[in-house]
Amino acid sequence: MTSELDMVLDQRQLRKSVWRWRLIAAALGLAAVLGLSRLGGGGGEEHEGWFGPGNHIVRIGVSGLITENRNQLELLKKVGDDPSVKAVLLAVDSPGGTTTGGEVLYNAIGELEKKKPVVAVCGTIATSAAYMISLATDRIFVHGNTITGSVGVIFQYPEVDEALGKLGIKMHEIKSGPLKAVPSMFAPLDDQGQKLAEGMVKEGQVWFLGLVTSRRGITASAVPGLEAGSIFSGRQALDYKLVDAIGGEAEAITWLETQKGVPAKLPVFDRHPRREGPFGSLFGEAGATGGGLAAYGQAFLEQMIGHGVIERLRLDGLLSVWHVETN
Repeated sequence: MTSELDMVLDQRQLRKSVWRWRLIAAALGLAAVLGLSRLGGGGGEEHEGWFGPGNHIVRIGVSGLITENRNQLELLKKVGDDPSVKAVLLAVDSPGGTTTGGEVLYNAIGELEKKKPVVAVCGTIATSAAYMISLATDRIFVHGNTITGSVGVIFQYPEVDEALGKLGIKMHEIKSGPLKAVPSMFAPLDDQGQKLAEGMVKEGQVWFLGLVTSRRGITASAVPGLEAGSIFSGRQALDYKLVDAIGGEAEAITWLETQKGVPAKLPVFDRHPRREGPFGSLFGEAGATGGGLAAYGQAFLEQMIGHGVIERLRLDGLLSVWHVETN
C-alpha cells in the first residue's frame, strides 16, 4: 500500500517538474528571440540603445486626431537623445487635429530633425495639422492617391439656444465684457463675436501658409486652391511642390542611404508614446511591435462607436483638420 502511494506521489512530482522545466525553457526561448530581434546591425560604431547594442532606424506613427500629447513629445526627445537611432521614419496617416497640437508637434519634430534625419512617409491621408507636421521633416513621401493639403484652420462651435427654448430652459450669464466667452453655445453670435472669430481664423491661416512658404520654398498664391484650403492628391501635391516624392517606406529608406548615409540594412523598430494608466508598464510604452493593451482597448471602442470618436470628444479651440461627414 505504501509503495503504491509513493509511486503516485512520485508521478505527480515528476509531472510538476516537467511542467516547470517546460515553462523555464519557453521563457528562455522567448528571451532569446527578443534579444536577437533587438540587435542592430552595421553602419559604423555601435551604441547601447533602447533595444540593446546596435544602430537602428525608428518608425514613429502619427495617426488619428492630433492633439497636444505630452507623452508623444517625450518620445520624440528620447529618440533624439539616443545615439543608436540613426534616422526616423514619421509614418503619417491623419486628417489633422487642433492647431496648437500641430504647432507643438511641428516644433518638436523640428528639434528632432536638427539631431538626425527625419522623413515623413504619408499614408491614406495627411491633411491640415498632419501636413503641417510633415513640413518639419527633411523629406515628404506620399502615395499617388494620398489626400493631403487642406492648409488652414477652422473654428467650430454648437448653438443650442433654440433647442433649450423649446424645452423651456433659459441660460443667464453676467460677463465682465461683451467678448468674454464668445462664441457661446447658448446665444447667437453677434457682429463683434463674428469679427473676433474670423480674425483668429485668419491669423491662424496666415501663420500656417507661412510655414508652407518657408519650408517648401513656394509662393502660396501660385498653388491653385492652397489659400482656400483645398485638398490635393499625392500626384497633384508633387506637381505643386507641396511634397518631395511619390513613394513609401522603401523609397524613404533608399533616400536616407543615398542622401544621408544611413545604411539601408539597419533594422527598423516601431516606437509608441508611453500611455498613462493605473497599470504602469502594462499600458506603458510599447515594445518594437505592439501598442500596449490601451491601444487594443481604444481600437475596440472605435469599432463599436466609430473611428476617432474618442479623440474628437477632446477637441477644443481652433482646429486644423479635414474631415468628411459620414452617415
